[in-house]
Amino acid sequence: MTNTVIFLNKSADDKTIVDLLAAALRKDIAFGNLLPDQKLKLNDLRSRYGGSNHSMRETLRMLTVEGLVEATAQRGFRVTSATQEDLCDIQLVRTEIEALALSRAIELGDIAWEGRVIAAHHALQKAEDKVMQVHDDVTALEWDEACRAFASALLDACGSRRLIDLHRKYFDQSRRFRLAQLREGRLNWCARKKRQKALLDAVLARDASHADALLRQDIKAELQSA
Repeated sequence: MTNTVIFLNKSADDKTIVDLLAAALRKDIAFGNLLPDQKLKLNDLRSRYGGSNHSMRETLRMLTVEGLVEATAQRGFRVTSATQEDLCDIQLVRTEIEALALSRAIELGDIAWEGRVIAAHHALQKAEDKVMQVHDDVTALEWDEACRAFASALLDACGSRRLIDLHRKYFDQSRRFRLAQLREGRLNWCARKKRQKALLDAVLARDASHADALLRQDIKAELQSA
């Protein structure tokens, strides 16, 4: 894949620059173009993505908070590791956070929330049908965003901004593993569709126990190891 270079004029807002750089680095970390444990040198990153030393440092600090990049003892940065232990830990944290948030959303969610969940599920099914046929990075990213949107819709009535923030952080940390499964053809599309439809039905029926079990199954399947 060709490198993403961000060229911006001096009048561009600093936050916009950092947001654009962060989006480009997130994408390349997710697709493995920046490898786990790879050292991230400012000069190399600026040549590849553009931006100034200041904007790139702010970008790396942002990604460190998100858990995608780590600061080293020598005051440098590297891509966060992606070991089996990391995978299991992300799965554990996602499962507990999302199960709690979903139970609260089922208790507190209104009709408008149900509508958002139904719409996100429909969009996800469309994205999955497309990504099964078209194998390129753009379609893969569209599918990944649809996965995020459905997961977020399920939880967005939980009444806790901090739970939602934690969900977003660890969902993003799982992108590398989810996209690796896609690239390697390890996703069981038929089983996914059945599980997602069953989860939707359980949520709409306000069956918290069944929804919890299905959510846990879905996260485990999504983050299963090779």
